[in-house]
Amino acid sequence: MIQKSTLQFLKELKKNNTKEWFDINRKEYEAAKKDFLNFIENLIPKVAAFDPEIAEVKSKDTIFRINRDVRFGKDKTPYRAHFGAVLCLKGRKSTYPSYYIHLEPSGVWVGGGAYMLMPNELQKIRQEIDYNSSEFLKIVENKKFTQIFGTVRGEALVKPPKGFEATSEAINYIKHKQWYVMTATFSDAEVQSEMFEKKVIDSFKILQPLNVFLQRAMID
Repeated sequence: MIQKSTLQFLKELKKNNTKEWFDINRKEYEAAKKDFLNFIENLIPKVAAFDPEIAEVKSKDTIFRINRDVRFGKDKTPYRAHFGAVLCLKGRKSTYPSYYIHLEPSGVWVGGGAYMLMPNELQKIRQEIDYNSSEFLKIVENKKFTQIFGTVRGEALVKPPKGFEATSEAINYIKHKQWYVMTATFSDAEVQSEMFEKKVIDSFKILQPLNVFLQRAMID
């Protein structure tokens, strides 16, 4: 489970997002980070039991830095007020389909899929969906899948991409530039319960067929 102190640190960070406050509370940050890291370390082998591709992933390679890149955005707050980790082949720096957990007070959710893709990867996934539309639709329209995640999200083109017919039964998904999903948020009480890990794993099990489909397209 996630410790209450970890959520409390993130809550305070959101209210006091300055380097001065962070430096004073660095010990609390290190303890919160270690708590989240331990959760991910325990999670990896359990997810690898049904998706062996991540068996060799190291927890340190899954977690995003808390420091924000403030060079180009209007928001100049120096730190993320959440922890995030992505479990996938080759770690967080790869573009492979992933399992993601977002830890933020009153805003914890899990999800995954394919997000930051190169043009050739986009083309491969679209082609795979077009060739195997029945298989893809069976995954994303499965009752358990829609109950947990709703629909597949992602920025999409208005018109079909070049080379694809508007009449394809999966054309609405072929138009996508990303294919990812998110659960509804968990309450802080749920996150601190012993059942939280099981809920995360159960969600990832339902996501796994989509990740396998997307990764197959990218690697083939």
